[in-house]
Amino acid sequence: MPVPALGFQALVLCGPGVSLTLASKPEDLPKALINVANRPLVFYVLDWLKRSGVSDITLITPPSAVPPLQAALKQNQYLTSLPSPNPTVLAPKDLELVTGTAELLRLPEVQSCIKTDFLLLPCDLICEIPGESLLESWMVSQSALGGSSTREGRHADGPVSGPGGEQGGRRGGLAVYYPTQGREESVKGEATDFVAIAPLDEDEAPAVNGPRFPLDKLVMSMPMDTVKERMEADKGFLVRHSLVEKHAQVKMLSTYRDAHLYVFPYWVKDLARHQDKFQSVSEDLIGYWAKSEWQKGLGEKLGMNKVLAPKSDNAEENGSNDGDSLEEEIDLQAMSTTKSGSSVAPMAAEEKGLSSPTFASRVKAPSNTESEELAKIPPILAYVQRGSAPFVRRVDSSAVLLSTSLRLAKLPSIDEVGRQAASPLAHSKKIAHPEGVPKRCTVTESDCLLDINVTIEEFAVVKECCIGEGAKICKGARLSKCVVLPYAVVGEKAVVTGTIVGRHSKVGRDSVLKDCEVDNGFVVPDDTDAKGEKFMHFGGLEGEDDEMDDSGDFDDNGSDLGF
Repeated sequence: MPVPALGFQALVLCGPGVSLTLASKPEDLPKALINVANRPLVFYVLDWLKRSGVSDITLITPPSAVPPLQAALKQNQYLTSLPSPNPTVLAPKDLELVTGTAELLRLPEVQSCIKTDFLLLPCDLICEIPGESLLESWMVSQSALGGSSTREGRHADGPVSGPGGEQGGRRGGLAVYYPTQGREESVKGEATDFVAIAPLDEDEAPAVNGPRFPLDKLVMSMPMDTVKERMEADKGFLVRHSLVEKHAQVKMLSTYRDAHLYVFPYWVKDLARHQDKFQSVSEDLIGYWAKSEWQKGLGEKLGMNKVLAPKSDNAEENGSNDGDSLEEEIDLQAMSTTKSGSSVAPMAAEEKGLSSPTFASRVKAPSNTESEELAKIPPILAYVQRGSAPFVRRVDSSAVLLSTSLRLAKLPSIDEVGRQAASPLAHSKKIAHPEGVPKRCTVTESDCLLDINVTIEEFAVVKECCIGEGAKICKGARLSKCVVLPYAVVGEKAVVTGTIVGRHSKVGRDSVLKDCEVDNGFVVPDDTDAKGEKFMHFGGLEGEDDEMDDSGDFDDNGSDLGF
């Protein structure tokens, strides 16, 4: 049954994926097209948006990546299976591989593209959360209908009122965070973010604060690397008094990660345009927005009062608002929440990332003027996964690509359990063409995925693997916990464990590889014995650098929020 459209538009950022070595040539194979569990990465984002009722989708990518991305949208068997309409590909002329995500939102082409409330997400996100429930939680919490806050819907004296009587342009946002530890797909050393959340008041969206999608108020968010650097410089973790004055209970999490899945009201477009000091959405825009809800004067320094103030037709025509908001020079370092001084007090987070400090008579209640100022700042809410929550992962490293592919390979197929019981991430069949698997070989169907035109020769053993389209596993080869990308070849009697074998690459016969990565088109010599190595064309191990012909098949997938 099709999901009704909710009126949102989605911006999917398809960056080069510099953290994935398999995407080292984004002009030929952007990260969005690298295979995860035999599907292009961007498939998972598009499928999630379609199932969530969002059909207005724009893929934003550097100009150099447009040809392969557009070709994949027309040719790839998984991408062409998605419901219409097809997403729009936008390639701003000034978008470069090093452009920050907040800088990207300021580009004229992107500004013109945003017409209503929107989702911002990376193309490397794999998400099992029911998107329509997440969007409905945001709409109920902000008393809003999707798409109700548009420039075209504003009157001369300010934004129109929404269904709950609220001012449409004053709604807050929503960010999603997921745990990185204690799960089957967890990877050692995965990047994490520092997240501080406070409970919502009883009168703040009680209807959505249920057991399935509990929402909190985000009060701090930054990469853990940044926190560690500041702790080293400040000899401790320092927090402003104004935080505990506003929120008596705060939980601090250090093992979670920002999914880079955001629900933004329309006015965030203006904030991004006005603040040319912001480079990153996650660290700058989200981080400072969260602090502005409790840090006195920060919202004014950010110019949020000007962005959110009612605008007259004359002001918009003359463009005076843009100039006013950029007059004040912003010192981001001076606005740091963890800056030491008389106005800060130490607060230690527990080792597991949880802390619920209570401050009684020691805190001073804010004045009426300060309370009114902070009340004007719309909140940024957070959905923080807890317990056995649905699968959410950003596939932005080789280790995560391997673990995620193997995790998805274990999902029961639709043919096995039926469409209603199957995961939305499950394949129709575990083995696309069983006739390509001879009797005298071993393939464990419960934890393997074999795509179309895969060749398995006699006496081969394949356990807990994802084998891409057109790949060949030669006689007597043994594979365990591997990802073999399209048109790769594993030679006779090779033993390969915990390894990613790139598209159009070859592992020589009698080779033994453990926890390795083979670059696209790389030929590993016969009888190679390696552990934990990366076989790369540039800066990697020496090998026979024979490039196999790339026939333009776009069965790989991968994508990243960063540029």
